[in-house]
Amino acid sequence: MSRYIKNNYVQFWLGCIIVIGILHFLFTGLEDKVTSFSPLLFPMLTIFLLVFHLFIACFMVMKYWCDRQRLYLIAFAFAYVGSAMLMVGTLSSYPAWLDQHQFNVVNYNDAMIFFTFRHLLMAVMFIASALLYFIRTRPLTRTFHLAVIVGAAIYTAVIVILAWLYSSFSPLLSLDLVDNETRQYMLLWKEAISVALLLVWIVSLAILMIITRVRNMFWVGGNFICVCYIVTLAMLFLGGHAEDITWYRARLFETVATLLIIFVLLYDVFNLYRNSHLKYQQSYQNSIRDPLTRLYNRSYFYDALNQSLRTASDNHPVSVIVSDLDRFKRINDNYGHLQGDKVLQFVSQLLMDSVRPQDIAARIGGEEFVLMLTHTSSDAARQVAERIRLKLSSVDKASSEGQLPEPVTISMGVFTATSPETSAEACVECADKAMYEAKETGRNRVVVFQ
Repeated sequence: MSRYIKNNYVQFWLGCIIVIGILHFLFTGLEDKVTSFSPLLFPMLTIFLLVFHLFIACFMVMKYWCDRQRLYLIAFAFAYVGSAMLMVGTLSSYPAWLDQHQFNVVNYNDAMIFFTFRHLLMAVMFIASALLYFIRTRPLTRTFHLAVIVGAAIYTAVIVILAWLYSSFSPLLSLDLVDNETRQYMLLWKEAISVALLLVWIVSLAILMIITRVRNMFWVGGNFICVCYIVTLAMLFLGGHAEDITWYRARLFETVATLLIIFVLLYDVFNLYRNSHLKYQQSYQNSIRDPLTRLYNRSYFYDALNQSLRTASDNHPVSVIVSDLDRFKRINDNYGHLQGDKVLQFVSQLLMDSVRPQDIAARIGGEEFVLMLTHTSSDAARQVAERIRLKLSSVDKASSEGQLPEPVTISMGVFTATSPETSAEACVECADKAMYEAKETGRNRVVVFQ
């Protein structure tokens, strides 16, 4: 278990280093080709981020709606909803993206205020999500779910309101992080807030990694988000002022990283769909197959036969072969039921190997089997049955690898339907009569119903 966890951590950090290295290489190449970025780039990337965050929030809510045990997704949802709301405030600091007459009017301090509160909101919500994931297996009442949702909504609203009060939109509170004249970062940002946000995200990453153990793609994405925001804050911390190259580089990195996270979440959805589809297929196969022999069961055989009989004609005959092992009770009595089960499994495999993929092999009784051969005439069906009979009767204990304690024979009856008016029950009944005739006339033979 510890080796598994260590491997998860190693793979995660190697993946982060590779992704961040590739992005760094791409951004460095872009910076070499572009001497200066357009002032509209930052709000444009912010719009992309806003859309991405709303998408992730809706994704989280839908997953919670489908599985109410995943209460931790609510914290993620409010983190991204609140982030999108605060990015609206960031866009309001760049009126040029909407009004071309205010191209040079940019409130960098407001943009940094909304950025700060956005990270504070998301980091705390990520920690809350990890804690909720930790208690996911405990019986949580509906009241607790409601309390978490209300609490997350209140905290989100408080952060958004505080960001608005500290911005230039309200005269009640003030917070100086960027000098709008010189675009230089203030000491409060450089020496306190940026460091505090970095520490909060590092704590959030540590809690997520300890609790989730990076156990699936969803939590790979969650931990990668924390790493991305740590890198983003480090870029801004190393930058000198707003509108320098690191300002755009940090937003570019955050946008591309968020897009990668969306792909990770979509991959997680794909995995969930694939797993549920496989479980459905397994459940469906279990419902139509005999658990011991893995042949089709009675109900599936009759459904398939009824469907094939709808197009039965002289040119498209449908043949049914009913077979029964001779003196099978003696094997159970002499060797035990476990050995009898091995005999049934051996014969079942022989039947499946002797028919085409479009044919049906089913077990309809204890040691009674039935085959449905589509587009097969009576003479061809008799030849198939004879081939199976000869093959089984020639198998001894050695060649069966111990599955047959003694030679086993089989009696088989064949009936062919050439009219859609023939019912499935009538087909099986006629083939069954032919099979009993084979038993009464000496066993180990094939009889065609006349």
